[in-house]
Order: sequence, then structure tokens, then C-alpha cells
Amino acid sequence: MVRQRLLAPLLLVVLVAGVAYAAYLSFSRVRVQAAVVVVRGLIGSEKSNFLTDQRTLDELRKNGIDLHVETAGSRDIALRANAKSYDFAFPAGEPAAKKLMLATGATKSFTPFFTPMTIASWKPIASILNANGIATKERDGYATVDMTKLLALVAAKKRWSELLASADYPVEKSVLIASTDVRTSNSAAMYLGLASYIANGREVVAGQASVRRVVPLVAPLFTRQGFQETSSSGPFDVYTTQGLGSAPLVMIYEAQFIEYAIAHPRASDMVLFYPKPTIFTKHTLVAMDPAGEKLGHLLNEDPVLVHLAAEHGFRTSDAAYQADFWKKAGVAAPQTILDVVDPPDFDVLESLITAIAAERSAS
Repeated sequence: MVRQRLLAPLLLVVLVAGVAYAAYLSFSRVRVQAAVVVVRGLIGSEKSNFLTDQRTLDELRKNGIDLHVETAGSRDIALRANAKSYDFAFPAGEPAAKKLMLATGATKSFTPFFTPMTIASWKPIASILNANGIATKERDGYATVDMTKLLALVAAKKRWSELLASADYPVEKSVLIASTDVRTSNSAAMYLGLASYIANGREVVAGQASVRRVVPLVAPLFTRQGFQETSSSGPFDVYTTQGLGSAPLVMIYEAQFIEYAIAHPRASDMVLFYPKPTIFTKHTLVAMDPAGEKLGHLLNEDPVLVHLAAEHGFRTSDAAYQADFWKKAGVAAPQTILDVVDPPDFDVLESLITAIAAERSAS
């Protein structure tokens, strides 16, 4: 009886402590949930896999962000009338980001990663271009291609069957580089920027006189193509699913190829060409409000997010981690790329694109 009288108060204390602890945990959860805010943004499709990766979403949630994204073509993002209704916009390419900032009055931008423009191809094509003095010998799945010589083939309307050593690809198709629709997509706009640089005597196009001079030279690169996808994921999907017959040369972001090769250890004859010169696409996040700004800082500075971006094929501020991860994944790529040119500014690109669109409509 005495023991029961002693135990009763002790049990009451334990019960009260348990209720208090449960209440504390519940309150803590509410506080954590209250600290997480929804952040909405427009992004280019080439970043979708990274920004919807559950590991990315979990890391952002740990830092108070519940991320929701919508994909659109980068040029569309730059010209969106309702861009300010989002917390951020994340197009591919610095020209689109600068245009967006001018249009919206946004003052904060972040460039957490970049990717060079490359050409996805195949070993038989690499052998042909090497035999014709246009590409270096393919090694470990990549090679360098002389862009001036390759575009000269396109301009001359050469067919694959006319080239030296074409026995492995003896088709009558014209030599063309497949791209997205230049009217909607940054990857095509970067291809245009690179081609216009070469057509302009290896000078960045600036001013309407230069635009008028180079349009007749670069327009056929796009008008001679058939159907073109509106975003960068389309041509790369054709490349990976339909193969050499449909896609001998495809202008893509390096990150698309690297990401695919990491996820699908390459046992095929895929080859990645690095154009010489090439052009970088700097993925620039434009913050419309403090929530978007916080996201920009996290993508720039959070080591987990920086590493995840590298694992999705992007070149980040942590070049050592990127190189080590790619190597361990069995993906070979040049550590540095030296021959890089700047794109024209957005308004010059717009002039080039408008002229090409008019020629396309007239044909």
C-alpha cells in the first residue's frame, strides 16, 4: 500500500512530462513547417531533372524552400509578360536573363553553373569527320570539331555520301546540325550566336549592319531543317531514342550528354563533339523577390546543391568535385575549354532570330 502511494505521484510526473514532451515535438514541427515557404519559378527544360530531383527538393526544404517549377523555352521566359508573378525565372543563357531583368526591373541575379554548347554524335560520324580533316580523332567518347570547316560543309550543301570514308554512313542526307527552334529555345539561339560569330569573320555580331550581312549566311542552318522542337529536351530525346539514322549531329548542352552518360553507363557508340570555337551557356537565375533571392544564394553556395548540380552534368564552382564525380562515373570530358566566344546581346540575337523567322515563313 505504501509502495502504491509512492508510485502514484511518480507516475503522474512521468505522465505530465510525456505530455509536455509530445506538445514540444508538435510545436517544433509546426515551427519547422511554418518556416518552409513555397517558391515558384519558370525554368528552362534543361534544368528540370536537377530541380525536380528529390535530393534537391529535400535539401531546399531543409533550408525553408518548397520548390515548384514550370518549364518553358528560354526565349519565352525572357519575353513573358507575367514573369514578375513568379518568385524567380531561370532561363538558359545570360542574354535572356539580362533581357528579363530589363523588362521586370529585377536587380538580383545568380549564375550557379554553366555548360558549353556541344554536338551529340556517333563514332561512325566521328570517323568520317576525322578522315575529312574536320574533327580530331575520337578518344574516350569525345572529340574536337572545327566549327568553321563543319559549317562550310553545311553551306556547300554536302551530303554524307560525298565525304571521304563515308562507307559506315553512306546516306544521301545533307550534312546539317539539328537544333531546337531558334524562335523559342536558347540552345538554338546559342548555335546561332556561334554561327554568326564565324560568319562575321570571327567577330561577335554587333549592330544592324552586321546583322544584315550575316543573316543570308546563317539562316539556311535553320530554314533547311525540318520540324524543330521548341525546347532543348526534344532533339536530345530523338538522339538517344532514334539513334544515328535520325540524328547524326545534334546541337545540345554538354550537361544533357553528361547527365545521360552518368545515368546510362555508355556501352554504345555515342560521341560528344566540342566545337572549336564554342560558346558557354551561363544558367542565370533572376530573382523577382526575397524568396527567389534566397534560392539563388542556396544554389550558388550550398555544397550539397552545388554537388548535385555537378551530378546532373553542369559545370559548377566546385570544379574538383565535378571532375572527380564525372571520372568515377566513367564519363570523360575536357577539364578546361579555352576557345570560347561571347554570344551577341539579346537585342542583336532578337534581330537575327526575327530575320530568320521571316525567311522561314516566306519559304
